[in-house]
Amino acid sequence: MKRIFLFLFLISSTALLSQTVLTSYTIDLKNEIGQSEIITGENTATHDVFVFAASADSLSILKYNSALFLRDKFVTSRQYIKNRSLMGYSFSEDGNPTLYWFSKEEKTIILIKYYLENKTSRALKFQIPLEDNYLLTQYQKDNNFYLLMQSKTKQALTAFVFKNGMAEERFFDFSSFKFIDRKTQPRTFNQILNENPIEKMDSGEYNPLYKVSAKSKIYTLPNRLILTLDQSFRKTQLFDIDLESLEIKEKTFMKPIGNKNPKTTNSFYHENKLYQINVNGDELLFDIKDYASGASIKTFTVSKNDTIRFSNSPLLMQIEDHEPKQLKNTAKFLKVLSSLDAGLSVYKNQKNLFITLGGSGSDLKSVSLNGFNFNDPFGDFPSNSYYNIETNYSAFFESIWTKKLELTQEKQEPFAADKIYYFLDSHKEAVLPYTLKLSNYTILSYYNIIAKQLVLRKFDDKLN
Repeated sequence: MKRIFLFLFLISSTALLSQTVLTSYTIDLKNEIGQSEIITGENTATHDVFVFAASADSLSILKYNSALFLRDKFVTSRQYIKNRSLMGYSFSEDGNPTLYWFSKEEKTIILIKYYLENKTSRALKFQIPLEDNYLLTQYQKDNNFYLLMQSKTKQALTAFVFKNGMAEERFFDFSSFKFIDRKTQPRTFNQILNENPIEKMDSGEYNPLYKVSAKSKIYTLPNRLILTLDQSFRKTQLFDIDLESLEIKEKTFMKPIGNKNPKTTNSFYHENKLYQINVNGDELLFDIKDYASGASIKTFTVSKNDTIRFSNSPLLMQIEDHEPKQLKNTAKFLKVLSSLDAGLSVYKNQKNLFITLGGSGSDLKSVSLNGFNFNDPFGDFPSNSYYNIETNYSAFFESIWTKKLELTQEKQEPFAADKIYYFLDSHKEAVLPYTLKLSNYTILSYYNIIAKQLVLRKFDDKLN
């Protein structure tokens, strides 16, 4: 399911969505786009920016300084890493990058450190324990590379931290904690995660509704993970995981209680606050709690006959990628939202907090081919064939706050993520896109198949 546009995009001209080309580099991927990959990364110690462009038979490493001037490059073959995907990167203390090449068939990662100063490399192989674990996600943080895994037999998570060419295993045992499902029945940790798969929240970036509507979310912080579980209608169960001391701290945040039982609930963690939403067809409850004390900082109750005073946009419903349609009133909005998986997202730019409240879901319909006029030259479909159509829905509104959690009526500006989505949707020559969030802006790297160039563009959260 593709992410939604903000409402502002529907009323903005493309002139407002301009962006800047930072640099370009001519490279020929030889029409092997399906076998090519591009990843862009920042060395957070030096603020050098690296582009790793892999074709079917070669790898190009481009090193830029913080002003995006090309300072070095290293072109090498993929002799020993063919048929492997580029999983991620890390940076050693000497400033050189290590890339992680994954093989699903072999269940291994080949780590290759590339020395730009003398154009050499050194490789190691790491066996991923996939017999006993599920691979949940991978990410980069503070120049290290992380793998997060869920045990198949134990009530546990395992994190592998790759640092300076070494892999350190961190084991987290959840067997001593108690879990319940939405019907308040006891469940194990693995049962909860198998029924509600973990979705990784991208730190410092806007996380769209289809991601934040997940009931289990992991937030990646420096030397720390925050795991939130929202399968229960009554509470958010939160685990603060210290990657250094291996300590797990459990915190429970009771959800706001309305006049009727909720149909859908969820939460979102952001900068030591927990944002919770609770919805049925008659009311919406929105609560902001302090992480340390658990006390409510802001509480809102909206009935179906009320106007949502903290909304900075119309109440919208979107089907697939079609233009969102405005819902007439709060009652219509709550009726739609209560049938979806609720979610909320909090994003901060240099000026304000942007909160998206809503939900997403899908509907699977079986459609008969009888009566359809379609080309079936080989007779593969009998006359009574059916096929399934999945339709994705979302309902949402946007709310703008100051960083002190005061409501503001400022005009909403488009996010860099929305500009990037719009750019890629309208420029089909831009393929293999990859985004890198820096402190003040986002870099989109992509391959221009017409110009045969690797391009880096700058996008920010301002109206340009």
